[in-house]
Parts: sequence; structure tokens; C-alpha cells
Amino acid sequence: MSAPTTGTTSLAPSTRRLWTRSRGLLAGLLVLLLSGIGLAVLRSGDQHGHLDPRSVDRHGSGAVAALLAEHGVDTRVVTTTEEAAAAAGPDTTVLVADPELLTSRQLGTLRQATGRTAGRTVLLTPGQPALDVFAPGTEAEAPGDVQPLSPDCALPAARTAGDAELGGARYSTSVRAADRCYPSDGKATLLRLPSTAGGDTVVLGAPDILYNHRLAERGNASLALQLLGSHKHLVWYLPSVSDPSSTQDGRRSFFDLIPSGWRWALLQLLIAAALTGFWRARRLGPLVPERLPVTVPAAETTEGHARLYQQAGARDRAADVLRAATRTRLAPLTGVPPTHAHTPDILLPAVSARLPADAETGTALRTLLFGPPPADDKALVALADQLDNLERSIMSPERHAPREHPDS
Repeated sequence: MSAPTTGTTSLAPSTRRLWTRSRGLLAGLLVLLLSGIGLAVLRSGDQHGHLDPRSVDRHGSGAVAALLAEHGVDTRVVTTTEEAAAAAGPDTTVLVADPELLTSRQLGTLRQATGRTAGRTVLLTPGQPALDVFAPGTEAEAPGDVQPLSPDCALPAARTAGDAELGGARYSTSVRAADRCYPSDGKATLLRLPSTAGGDTVVLGAPDILYNHRLAERGNASLALQLLGSHKHLVWYLPSVSDPSSTQDGRRSFFDLIPSGWRWALLQLLIAAALTGFWRARRLGPLVPERLPVTVPAAETTEGHARLYQQAGARDRAADVLRAATRTRLAPLTGVPPTHAHTPDILLPAVSARLPADAETGTALRTLLFGPPPADDKALVALADQLDNLERSIMSPERHAPREHPDS
């Protein structure tokens, strides 16, 4: 056998093999990326300028701001909690477009500023954290569909507007003086809660009455004008992730900038990956026989394995294979059970007893069947010859009668 080589062997994965194995996963990731980009592009137009009084897009609120201006109400857009708190006053309505983006610190700052005045605070689809600060005793219920609903309350603004497209989040409150309007399945989708300072807080379950493309439907425009135009000034607060007050030290980490929806999406992807792995995993079951398209002679297979061992310089592995095969064949010839074919204390005495009387035994036999790996290729070839001679000695019909082997 030639000297071992140090280059890349045939056992090492090639670039082509790695590409074959990973191209399915890469294709799936590419499809997922393109699908995400496509959905973002398709939906970017609808969500552009969402609830922005300066936007004329479908989901913008420029039409409401224009109507308010015609009725003498000026609209001011702010993007930080400090600006919204500073602008709060007795003749001002503060609209919070997305309370869910505010931290508990921001909610407390804004509530402290608006609670001391006789103005109005309007919250669009607030969750439980915002309700606990601005409307204690109010609980958010399971959301419903946005649809035309009747007022069914004594609030003048609601009775004047009549039916309006509300719904979404539904609320229940323990405040007795609250106006519960536009109920959906028994729960209000518009709440007005008076404050001790003379102002009030309005909670809307859905912002649809403020969208440009829905303002002209039913009583949406009338309800929006009366809710937002009750004072001379309107502060339209659009919470921003760049607001320094959104964190305690004024800095936001990368994970703070990721919307909460992406976390659920990541969880769904992990579950899908786990299910895919379970689906594609190797099943444990009986072997299924299959006819091979080509019959490979055993000699060629053996020669191929030998060349692989030679290229890798795996003399230890080759020697182990030769010795294990010899022990397996010797076990039935010497009366040793197959389960003990590789146990030296059982196999060696049995083999020694079957050898001719003049054959070498003891340490030499143990070294031959269970010894260390050969030092070079020449020693490996010699080991193979010695193992062959041992088998021929056991199988020879002319061998001497078995002799007793010492206990040691």
C-alpha cells in the first residue's frame, strides 16, 4: 500500500454534494423571502399614511382634518409623548392613534397631563395596559367585526350621527356614569367616561370612521366631527418608535424596534420547521427489500473500501475490519457463540485449543486478534497474511488433535 495522503479524500463532502443537499432549503428560503417582499409591496400602498391627518390615501385621515378645519378646529400632528402632554389643555382634544405602541411610562406621562384639564382624550383601539391608565375599571373583550351599528345610548354625538361603522374591540366598564354606545354582542364599541376635572375620555373599538374611504358612509363623518371637534384645538398624536421617551434611558435596542407581530410570525415559522422536520424524519420500521439496478461484485466493493482506507491512511480502521471479520468467522469454527466472538477471554482459549500443537499461542495469538493497529502499510499486509494463515490452520483437516490450554 502507498503512503497516506494529506489532501482531500473522497470521504470529505464536495461542493457539489453540499449544493445538492442544501438547494431545497435555499429554494424554500428564497420563496419565503420573495413572498414577504411581495406582500409588503402589495400592502404598502394601503397602509401608507395610516391614520395620518395629512394623508389622502385610503387609510389616511386627511378628509377628517379638512372637515374639522371648515368647522374652525385646527389640527396639530405630534409624534412624541412630551409634545402631546405639553399641548394638552382645557380647550384641546388629544387623539392617540395607536396606544399599543406606548410604554407604561409614556401612558403615565400623557395621563398625568390630560387628567388635570377639562379637555377630551380619544383612544383608538386601546388594549388593557392603556385602559388601566386612562379608564380604570374598563375591560377589553374579544374583538368583533366592523359593521354598521346603531347608537343605543344617550350620548348626544352618537344619537345625532345615527348608525356608524364601528366594531373591532369591545369594552365593558364598571363606571356608572359612562356612555356605552354602538354595542356589539352586548358590549360597547364606543365608551365615553367623564373625568373629575370636567373632561372626558372616549374609547373607540375601531378607527374606521376616520378613514378617508369610509368617512362618507352612513353617520361616520358626523360622529367623527362631534367626537374630535368638541374643542377648538385637536392634537393628533401618532406614536413613533423613534420617540426618546419610549425607553427609560432614551435608547432603544434592536428588539424594541421589532413589531410584536414578527415575534408571532417567528414562532409560527419555528413550529412549521419542527413539523416539517418531523414529517421528513427517518421512520423506524422493518427494512424493505429492493432490487438493485446493478449488481456490484463483492470483490469490487472490497477493493473500493480498501482504496478509500488507503487514501485516508486509515490503517487502524482497516486492521479493525480485518480482525473483526476473522473473529466472526472463527467463532462458529471453535464453538464460541456469535455474541462472544469479540470477547478475548472466551474466544482466545477456544481458538488456541483448535490450533496444532506446534502453533504459537498465548500473547502472540492475543496480539494477532486483538492487538494494536499496524505502524505502516507493510505491517498491515503482514497482519492480513497472518490472519489468513490462522484461519487455514483452524480449518485444515490435517491439524493435530486439540490440546489442553492452560488456565492462564
